[in-house]
Amino acid sequence: MAIQKLNGYEFENNSLRVSYIPDETSDVESQRGPDNGRRPGYGPRGPRGGSPGSGMPSKHQHADIPLRLLVPTQYVGAIIGKEGATIRNITKQTQSKIDVHRKENAGAAEKPISIHSTPEGCSTACRMILDIMQQEAKDTKTAEEVPLKILAHNNFVGRLIGKEGRNLKKVEQDTDTKITISPLQDLTLYNPERTITVKGPIEACCLAETEIMKKVREAYDNDIAAMNQQTHLIPGLNLGALGLFPPSGSMPPPPQGNSGSGAPYGSFGAPEQETVHVFIPAQAVGAIIGKKGQHIKQLSRFAGASIKIAPAEAPDSKMRMVIVTGPPEAQFKAQGRIYGKLKEENFFGPKEEVKLETHIKVAAAAAGRVIGKGGKTVNELQNLTAAEVVVPREQTPDENDQVIVKIIGHFYASQLAQRKIRDILTQVRQQQKGGMGERQGPHPQALSEMAPPQGLAQEPRSQRK
Repeated sequence: MAIQKLNGYEFENNSLRVSYIPDETSDVESQRGPDNGRRPGYGPRGPRGGSPGSGMPSKHQHADIPLRLLVPTQYVGAIIGKEGATIRNITKQTQSKIDVHRKENAGAAEKPISIHSTPEGCSTACRMILDIMQQEAKDTKTAEEVPLKILAHNNFVGRLIGKEGRNLKKVEQDTDTKITISPLQDLTLYNPERTITVKGPIEACCLAETEIMKKVREAYDNDIAAMNQQTHLIPGLNLGALGLFPPSGSMPPPPQGNSGSGAPYGSFGAPEQETVHVFIPAQAVGAIIGKKGQHIKQLSRFAGASIKIAPAEAPDSKMRMVIVTGPPEAQFKAQGRIYGKLKEENFFGPKEEVKLETHIKVAAAAAGRVIGKGGKTVNELQNLTAAEVVVPREQTPDENDQVIVKIIGHFYASQLAQRKIRDILTQVRQQQKGGMGERQGPHPQALSEMAPPQGLAQEPRSQRK
């Protein structure tokens, strides 16, 4: 399916040609198949017999988040066994699918292993692999103790740690283990995983694995649920490129009817540069900037956007303004990572949704179109997007004759509201040029009615704190 979709795809004025090369050196015969060509990592990958793309194997449902272990390279041979006998036995007993990524990071001292199964199946397989490594270490006298190392996507680690480290301390106390997590500095755009090292007796390590993965899966489920609520409303977005979530079969497919446009948001021509002001808690500025500005530079490169933090309006300001400049997809990536970073760093509770205020500037003459006759358009915007959209009264236009529109909401709600407001502004510009013309992309009838300007009549329902 992926090969069919990628073949002939136009990217930067080039047409892609894609072919599949089977892995003839697969460790285990049962691993041979189309998904061997996929990038190792997250995603439901059940045994043959499940419905394609559904993540639902024939016998039981595999968790969307696999258990990812990091094992010393010297023990990989023992885990696989002669002609794959040992790992076949593990997969059979645990009803799991196990990928040993031997070719990943050539020459590295450790190799990742992905276990795809139910939480119980993953835990049982983990126990068996730990037993094998411990026995091999004893037989070869290479180590007295082999720690358990779990790989987890950075987006979930903040919630595993908990506020002031409480969640992690509780797992340590309940399981009588010592747990450490690799530093944020080790992360790159291409390696979003952190290493969770658990030390203790095998029995204790297994108990810790169960608790750790329970919290990781919970965080994943919460994020996917929040994403599914809104993402289908934003056509053409490349959610996988955002990096907020591990690639997963749970991600909703892109809406039908937009695949042929080749451009996000149904845009046409060169993407327009946009400026959005995102307000974050003042104490979160350090997390966004990172050590020596490393995080904000990396984020800017990743998103393809200019990202700057404005000076504080007052010494005791509780909020700071982040200025993001770039085309629509860059806005989506940059703002998404900002929301994600605040969640990771526990500026919001584990079950609390990250809601931020963003400002976009619109021509004063077009503000009435955003409001609509009697507030109709802005009310429809709020109902459609689940964001709060406010055009404050009595604004004085700036030197460019522009006024502010405030958008308050969680990430997907804010993104959808921003896109719909941009749609309205595009229509206004086209009308001013002497005709609407045809344009691609979604256009809800509810927002197509262009009311005459009513002035800045929408009363804000709440003010930024």
